[in-house]
Amino acid sequence: MAINDNELSRLDSYGLAELIRAGELSPTEAVQASIDRIEELDGALNAVVTKRFERALEDAAGDIPDGPFKGVPFILKDLWTSSADEPMHLGNKALKEINYISPVESDLARRYREAGFIVVGRSNTPEFGLVGTTEPESYGPSRNPWNTDYGTGGSSGGAAAAVAAGMVPSANASDGGGSIRIPAAMCGLVGLKPSRGRVPMGPMQEEWGLSIQHVVCHSMRDAAGILDATAIPTMGDGVVAPTHGQPYINQVGIEPGQLKIGIWNKSPRDDLDLHPDCQQLTQEAGEMLEKMGHTIEEAHPSVLDDPAIAGRFSAIWMAGANLTLKNLSKLLQREVTANDVEIGTWLMAQVGARTSGLEVLQAQADMGAMRRSTLKWWENGWDLLLTPTTLVPPPPIGELVSTEDEPMRNSLRSIPYAAFTSPFNATGQPAISLPTGFSSEGLPIGVQLVAAYGREDLLIQVGSQLEAELQWGRNRAPIHA
Repeated sequence: MAINDNELSRLDSYGLAELIRAGELSPTEAVQASIDRIEELDGALNAVVTKRFERALEDAAGDIPDGPFKGVPFILKDLWTSSADEPMHLGNKALKEINYISPVESDLARRYREAGFIVVGRSNTPEFGLVGTTEPESYGPSRNPWNTDYGTGGSSGGAAAAVAAGMVPSANASDGGGSIRIPAAMCGLVGLKPSRGRVPMGPMQEEWGLSIQHVVCHSMRDAAGILDATAIPTMGDGVVAPTHGQPYINQVGIEPGQLKIGIWNKSPRDDLDLHPDCQQLTQEAGEMLEKMGHTIEEAHPSVLDDPAIAGRFSAIWMAGANLTLKNLSKLLQREVTANDVEIGTWLMAQVGARTSGLEVLQAQADMGAMRRSTLKWWENGWDLLLTPTTLVPPPPIGELVSTEDEPMRNSLRSIPYAAFTSPFNATGQPAISLPTGFSSEGLPIGVQLVAAYGREDLLIQVGSQLEAELQWGRNRAPIHA
């Protein structure tokens, strides 16, 4: 390997794939370099909880599918994106104790494999991905490469730490309430949440739920190109998003023309404060977009001011937690007890168990009405909405961890991080967190852009404009290969 490893660790997935395709680097060398970086850095960060090193090297030396990312090392999030006959622990101590092995390869994992990615491990996640911090009892906290006294967000916190530290150029992530965008903001990365139905979620999840999957990465071309490689529906997909603007890689660097962008830079809830650093960064992003020729006005869908939205989301989230424990029982092949899960998870599931089917259906209906009302704002001539990604900067390690005195602390203290992100899981719209700056303490914070349903192309175009201006790919965390 002639290329310096420090230079290698700064490449995005496209750049690494180009080296491999040109014969300047073999897949085995690329994978071994990634393994070396994980072994060097992960002791400080705790990002990778399942090491797949021997199999990865075997895959790299074997017959790799001739996809656009042939030979590029990659990490799967340790939730439902599973490899066949390999560990899947979901951040849960009971599954870790028995070293549960998934019998199936998920549809999305197959898309990654067909694209040529080689999985080197699985990333740390909060238990079942239920909260906005990655500090599970099963594996301990993931730490922020920018300052290890701080968290990485959740639930894709391990993935974000691994990419921010240069272990891999991109990593699988999922987002049910902000779990791609929140860690991306906290770790200085690009985090695109695609439209509902854009990527396959089977066979263990459904496309019509709150959650959707993609990656955290450093560049707009990775966000676009990896989406092209995975946005291929299967016969069983329950929702398939419209194919407007594909292939997305062709949208990188395309001028979008003059857009009408609303800026929502006040707290969406009366009981929560917007940190001045997050507010200032969003204001600066709006001014930058205005200098690029876009029209920026203070505006947002008024229906999102409805305080009842949080309760509807919570009803579905808690019912989902209860269903998760039913699924855990199937994996363990026995009844689940309180000792099998964290106290916050157990209590969420108990709330979900007391939520009637009628209440869940009513919440879904109300959220459907909210979705239609929200999207009318886009139908009425707005192109994008600009917000802070989170209300506050990254928290210190331990601040969002449940205790005996505050058993729901991990859930309740996650709310300021998801207040701007979770509404768009309910509506199914694409949204992206962009690493446009830092807090006054030097920690990454991000801004969010939201487009109409199916319009990832606009997010990629405008994200590319900001990327060209800010050159955020040059920024690397203090803990980096």
